[in-house]
Amino acid sequence: MAKKSMIARDVKRRRMAKKFSAKRERLKAIAEDMSLPMDERFAARLKLAELPRNSSPNRIRNRCEVTGRPRGYYRKLRMSRIALRELGSQGQIPGLIKSSW
Repeated sequence: MAKKSMIARDVKRRRMAKKFSAKRERLKAIAEDMSLPMDERFAARLKLAELPRNSSPNRIRNRCEVTGRPRGYYRKLRMSRIALRELGSQGQIPGLIKSSW
């Protein structure tokens, strides 16, 4: 089980990324538009840099929904390999059969 503070930090980052996504996209579009004058694009870059760091989607870490584990994460199932194995052994994941021979 991951530390609660790390899970809470990631939840906070997800919330901030969602909150600032529209503003961030708008500023990025202005900054990358070559038809605009240089000072406008530079001003957009400065405003983009003033946004909170945690509002960037790059800082979000994929974590297991069950345990909060950051490593061994399956995107499709949104859980870690360990939680997948435990739930699969208990028969709680439909269609998953644990191999045995």
